[in-house]
Amino acid sequence: MKKLINNPVDVVEEMVEGYVMAHSDYINQLPTNKRSLVINKKTRDGKVGILIGGGSGHEPAFMGYVGNGMADGVAVGNIFASPSPDPILEVTKAIDKGAGVVFLYGNYAGDVMNFGMAAESADLEEDIEVGMALTTDDVASAPKEEKEKRRGIAGEFFVYKAAGAAADFGYHLEDVVRIAKKANENTRSMGVGLNPCSLPQTGEPSFDIADDEMEIGLGHHGEPGIEKGKLESADRVAERLVHDILADVDLTKDDEVAVLVNGLGSTPRMELYIVYRRVQQLLDELGITIYRSYVGDYITSLEMGGCSVTIMKLDDELKKCIDHPVDCPMFVQK
Repeated sequence: MKKLINNPVDVVEEMVEGYVMAHSDYINQLPTNKRSLVINKKTRDGKVGILIGGGSGHEPAFMGYVGNGMADGVAVGNIFASPSPDPILEVTKAIDKGAGVVFLYGNYAGDVMNFGMAAESADLEEDIEVGMALTTDDVASAPKEEKEKRRGIAGEFFVYKAAGAAADFGYHLEDVVRIAKKANENTRSMGVGLNPCSLPQTGEPSFDIADDEMEIGLGHHGEPGIEKGKLESADRVAERLVHDILADVDLTKDDEVAVLVNGLGSTPRMELYIVYRRVQQLLDELGITIYRSYVGDYITSLEMGGCSVTIMKLDDELKKCIDHPVDCPMFVQK
C-alpha cells in the first residue's frame, strides 16, 4: 500500500516534529523526551493535570486532544504501541501543578503496564499523586459480565472530554477520577471494519477481508471481531451496531445521550453521516434524545476503512462536562 513517508523507521519522530511545528501555539515538546508533548500555556496552580497517550496511527488521537478544556499533556508511542514509561513520567512532571495528575488510557496490556510503571515512579521519585482511569467501551471485545476486560476504542474521546472539564472546574483528583470512570461506565462503542490498514514498516494489510465482506466488532488495531460476513447497507450496519450497544447499557425513553460516529481513517464523511442518520432515527423511535452529536475522524487506525458508533448515557453532571468549551488543535467546541 502506498505511503507518503520518508524512511519508515522515522515516521513517528517526523510526524511529531511536524505536528509541533504546525501547532506551536498549542503544543510544546519537552527537551527531556521528544515523545512528551505538553500544552503551550500556563495552567493555574492547584489544577489537576490530565495526561493521555497511546500508540501513534490513531490521529487525531492522541496528540490532537491536548489543549484548553481537555488534556494537559500526551505521551506518544510507536504505531499501535504503548508509549514507554519515560515519556509518560516526563509529561507527568511537567503538568503537575501540586494537585496531582490523572492518567487516561485504553485497556491494552502495554498501556496498563507502562502507565502503571510511570505512576509508581511519579509517586516514589517525584512525590506526585497519580490517579488512573481505564477506558473499556468496546462491547465486542468481552461479554458484559467481563466488561473489565474490554478494549478502549472511540469512547475514549468522551472520557477525555469529561475528565478535562472536571479538571477545569477545579475538582480534586479523586473527583476527576470519579468523573472519568463514570464517563467510561456510561459509554459503549461498537465498530465495523471494511478495509485493512498497513503499517509503514511492513506495508502489509493489518487483517484479511474480501472486497465484498465486512467484520463486525473489529478492533482499532485489527484485532478480530465477532462476526465476518457479506457487506450490508449503511442502515443495516447502523442497526446492528446500535442494537448491540443498547443490549449492553440501561437506556430508556426520555434518557439523553451523546453520540459519536467515528471514522477509522479512510471512510468519507458522506458515509459517516449516512450512518449517523440511521442511528438518530433508531434512537428517536425509542424516545431517546441525542443531546450532543459528533461525526468525523476522532480516533482512527491509519487508513482503515469502517466506522464505530459510540453512545454515552448522560445525566446532569456529565452533560455539564460534555458542554464545557474545548480548544485543541484537532477539536474545538464553543
